[in-house]
Amino acid sequence: MDNSVICAFATPPGRGAIAVARVSGEGAIALCEEITRLRDGRKLSACPARALLVGDIMDGETCLDEAMIALFRSPRSFTGEESVEISCHGSVYIQQRLLQLLVAAGARIASPGEFTRRAFLNGKIDLPRAEAVMDLVSANTPVAHDMAMKQMRGGFSSGLEALREELLRVASLVELELDFAEEEVTFADHHELLAIARHAREVIVGLRDSFSLGNVLKNGVPAAIVGPPNAGKSTLLNTLAREERAIVSPREGTTRDAIEEIINIRGIDFRFIDTAGIRETDDEIEAMGVERAIAAIKRSRVVLLLVDAPRLSSFPCYRDRVREHLSPGASLVILLNKIDVMDAPDTLAGEIRALYPGETFLPLSARTGEGVDDLLHFLFSVVATDMHVSPVLVSNARHHESLARAAESLDRLLEGLSSGLGGELLSRDLRDALHYIGEITGEITTREILGNIFKNFCIGK
Repeated sequence: MDNSVICAFATPPGRGAIAVARVSGEGAIALCEEITRLRDGRKLSACPARALLVGDIMDGETCLDEAMIALFRSPRSFTGEESVEISCHGSVYIQQRLLQLLVAAGARIASPGEFTRRAFLNGKIDLPRAEAVMDLVSANTPVAHDMAMKQMRGGFSSGLEALREELLRVASLVELELDFAEEEVTFADHHELLAIARHAREVIVGLRDSFSLGNVLKNGVPAAIVGPPNAGKSTLLNTLAREERAIVSPREGTTRDAIEEIINIRGIDFRFIDTAGIRETDDEIEAMGVERAIAAIKRSRVVLLLVDAPRLSSFPCYRDRVREHLSPGASLVILLNKIDVMDAPDTLAGEIRALYPGETFLPLSARTGEGVDDLLHFLFSVVATDMHVSPVLVSNARHHESLARAAESLDRLLEGLSSGLGGELLSRDLRDALHYIGEITGEITTREILGNIFKNFCIGK
């Protein structure tokens, strides 16, 4: 493993009050000693670990800047290596010159995610925790932050570790039986193996299925606004965004493309997509807009079907067409718009609920904003209910893929146990399940996997 000295700024590039340079690797303390001078006259290498020291950054015999220097000795550091953190003033010139001094002294600029990668390779954190570091850095909502923190603190990885240990124990017994096949010696209790495999599959499938929610919470819940032309879809988007994001016109068919706006509702990001009115048309460009509207329905977790409440004759046709493209698990809410021009909107809402008892209807006025608070409350409650059902959420696509493959292996194992397959075939399925679980927790890694994980990290993290 490469343990050469690396350096980078952990703070964002540009001018600021302070900037923090990180240095890590074998000989990091001695290297930093060459370019710093402590105010009390001591050598950096003579100072105790985890000390915060006052000193100067020296460019030859010239003081470049005053600094605070934090010292960490192996293995008690984030990376598990010797580490130094130098806090200097946030001048762009000082930052550039400090990196130049560090490189001249023998360090090299760290690659993206290299500090976290070394923490993983040195056993300071497991792979899911390492991946959670980037999720935590990029989290911009309380929900995304909470998911990243849970994963940072163990999340589901500790449970998978225990599960893998149980499967590994019975797998070793099955393998042992194969070594004594001629003697017909039995080591593994197949009833115990069946119980463990069933439990493992239940846990793995639950985590796998939670990805559909965890991923949208991490990236924003897609919510398509669909319906007939001139129903008020663009007006609703503008009301939700509190700005003129979409052009509103009394002419039908003016929305030709999907317009997206991210709006935070009580800590959860929703990606509202204003779409073209759904109708048959000979206009080639408008037809493309209708196709994009249907595509938005298919990929949305929540679909808002906006209909003109004073003119409901075509409502059943639009409802059926939207339901035809609704993805499994998605929620449909039918918005009865333009109640501001109606005499008795509550009466209409009651009557239509009686006609369609299985649907969710909400009356509102996209123009005046009446009823929009009820819509926001509904949207939040849909996602909050799902979060309560799935307290542990998987939001990482790599984890989801490995969980799906582990579940397939366990399905084959359970089928083999039920049909009385021999130990050799059972052993293969067990090894496959262990392999895919190990891919998540980091027991099994390749250069390609690690490269894909860390390539999008910040430099300095």
